[in-house]
Parts: sequence; C-alpha cells; structure tokens
Amino acid sequence: MALTDTAIRNAKAGPRPRKLTDGGGLYLLVTPCGTKLWRFRCLFEGKDSTLALGSYPAVPLAGKKDKATGLWIDGARDRRNTALKLLAQDLDPATHRRTERLAKNAARSNSLEAIAREWYTSQKMTWAATTAENRLSLLEKVILRALGNRPIHETDAPALLKMLR
Repeated sequence: MALTDTAIRNAKAGPRPRKLTDGGGLYLLVTPCGTKLWRFRCLFEGKDSTLALGSYPAVPLAGKKDKATGLWIDGARDRRNTALKLLAQDLDPATHRRTERLAKNAARSNSLEAIAREWYTSQKMTWAATTAENRLSLLEKVILRALGNRPIHETDAPALLKMLR
C-alpha cells in the first residue's frame, strides 16, 4: 500500500529501526531517535544496493512548489523515478550522483573567484599591508562581483574587457 503524508507524519520511533514501504523500492526508514530517512532499494548488475534520497520533511513524499522561493522541490517519488530512469539506461544511480557531485566541486574550485583568491594568497606576502588590502578590495568590489562565480574556462577576453571598462 502506498504511503500518505499523514502516515509519515504520524510514524513514531520505536526501539529498532523500521521501514514504511511506498512501492517500487522506495521506503521510509524511521530510526530509534526519530529521524525519518528516504531510501531506494534497487538491483544493479545483479547486486542489491540502497540509495539515500534525503530526510523527511526536507524531502517530501511527492514533489511540490516551495512557497517562499517558488522553486520546485523534488519529492522522494520524483527522486526514485529519476533513479529508475538511470537504471533503465544501465547506469548506477549512486555512481552517477557521485560523478555529478565531483563535477560540481571541480567547477566550483575552478571558478574565477577561487583562482583569484589563490593568486592573492600567494602574492600578499610580497606586498605591504595597505597594498594587500587595496588589491583585495579591488578584487572583491570590481572583478569578483562581475565575474566571480563563472568557471575559468568560460571567462573570455571580451567579458574581461567589458568589466574593466
């Protein structure tokens, strides 16, 4: 039988962890301390694996629109369906999530801001204190405000010239 939001809210912690199943491999794990965690159990290349999908209520049962931001929040069922689509393409959902996370971290560490701050840290020992303050201020107020969150490989000469003018 499929879970309902009311059943999830009313689920109480017991002496041992317990599973409330929703179907299609999705279940809610209620721990003894009262934490409610979404899990998806699947079979990939003949091996049983469990994928963590988040915790309730941060991840609702079904997707919904956030009232404050207006953005769509994927629910546990949406995340399960995404994992099922990856399995249908012969991709391991856990490995796919890990590679996406690594790609985001690599892009973040290769941003113009990260490289500019690294350069500043390596150079500030050779400058006087006031010079270092002035250069950091210039970096933050002008360059990083305009182009800071951009990946370095997307930063081109015309964008730099426009920002400098």
